[in-house]
Amino acid sequence: MTGHTFDIAIVGGGLAGGLIALAVTQARPDLTLRLIEAGAQPGGNHRWSWFASDLPAGGDALLAPFGKTAWNHGYDVSFPGHSRHLASRYCSLASEDFAATLARELPAGAILTGAEAASLDAGGVTLGDGRRIDARAVIDCRGFAPTASLSGGWQVFMGRHLRVSRPHGLTAPVIMDATVAQLGGYRFVYVLPLGERELFIEDTYYQDEPTLDHAALNARLDDYARTQGWDGDILGSETGVLPVITGGDFAAFQAEQRIEGVSVAGARGGFVHPLTSYTLPFAVATALAVTAEADLPGDQLATKLETMAREHWRAMGFYRLLGRMLFGAALPEERYRVFERFYRLSERLIERFYAGRSTMADRARVLAGKPPVPVSRAVAALTRPAPPLRAPEHKDYP
Repeated sequence: MTGHTFDIAIVGGGLAGGLIALAVTQARPDLTLRLIEAGAQPGGNHRWSWFASDLPAGGDALLAPFGKTAWNHGYDVSFPGHSRHLASRYCSLASEDFAATLARELPAGAILTGAEAASLDAGGVTLGDGRRIDARAVIDCRGFAPTASLSGGWQVFMGRHLRVSRPHGLTAPVIMDATVAQLGGYRFVYVLPLGERELFIEDTYYQDEPTLDHAALNARLDDYARTQGWDGDILGSETGVLPVITGGDFAAFQAEQRIEGVSVAGARGGFVHPLTSYTLPFAVATALAVTAEADLPGDQLATKLETMAREHWRAMGFYRLLGRMLFGAALPEERYRVFERFYRLSERLIERFYAGRSTMADRARVLAGKPPVPVSRAVAALTRPAPPLRAPEHKDYP
C-alpha cells in the first residue's frame, strides 16, 4: 500500500505477533507491515520450548530461521515413584534469539519498539505519543488479559540461566523433576542443558493463587543448584505467571477483548493449551492461518480469527476437564501424582496430549483405571465452580 498506510499492523511483539510478522514476510513479501512493541525488543525476556511433534504442517519451515537449541534424543522426567526417558525431540528458543531473528528477517523499519499503543481501531493504531499508524488490518497480540470470565488456577515460575564452573554432565533436558518438596501446589524443576557448562533451570508451581514470591523462589533455585553441585555465574533470569484455564464463559471473554474490526491472536485471543499453558504450537498455526488470508479486509480477518478461537476453545474441553480435576480434586501436595501416573502412559499419547490433539482413545486411556485422586473429590471438582482468573497484584506476566 502507499503512503503511511500499511497492509497489516501487529500490536505486541511477543511470540504470537512476531511469528505472524515473520510468516507474512516469508510468504508475502509484497505486503507492508508494522510490528509494534512497547518494550525495548520483541519477545521481552522469555524462553519458549516445544516438542517437535507439537508443530502443525509448515511449522518447521516457519521456525527454521531462529537460532534455537534442540535435543534430538529426547528428555527425562522424574517423580518420587517413577522416572523415565522419552525419545521425543525437544526444542527451545530464547527471546534474545527471537528478537535477533526478527530484526534480520523482517524488512528494515518494520519493527517499532518502545511504542505503547494507546488505542486500536479497525483503521489503525494510535500510539501513546500521538503518532498514528494506519493499516488495512490490525491484529492485537498484547498477551493474556486477566478476566473474571474464565476460571482456573495459575502456573507460576522463576527461571535462571547459569554458566557453571565445571561440566554439568547432562545430555538431555529434564522437563519435570518433581522429586523436590511439593510446596502448596504441584511443583517441579525444569532443566535445560544449553551447553557443556550452561544450564537453564526453572522452578515451576501449579497453584491456586497468582502469587510469585521472588525471595522464596530465588532461595529454592539456589538450593536446587547447590544440591546438584552446580556453582557459577547467573547470566540472566525470568519470571512468569500464566493462566491454567479450567472453564468459564468464552463468549464473554471474547467480548471483553473485542474491538470492532480488530483481530485478536495469541493468548489474548485464547490460543493456549489450557492445562500446560503452552502457546507456541498455536501461535505457529495462527501465523500460518493469517498468512493464508493476508489479503482479507481487517473486519473479515477479525471474524475469521474469532471463529478459529471458538473452535480452539471447543477442541480444548478435555484439557480443561483435567485441569478442574487437578485443581479441585487433588490436594496441593498430592497433585504430582496426576502427572506421575500420566507419564506411565504411551509416548505417542503423551506427544498428542502436549500438541492438543488427543484422540478419543487417548482420552479414554487417560481417564481409565484407578484415578490418582479420590473419586468423590473428582466428581465434586467437576461441579464446583473454580475461582476466576483475575489479575494478580504484581506485574510478572510474560
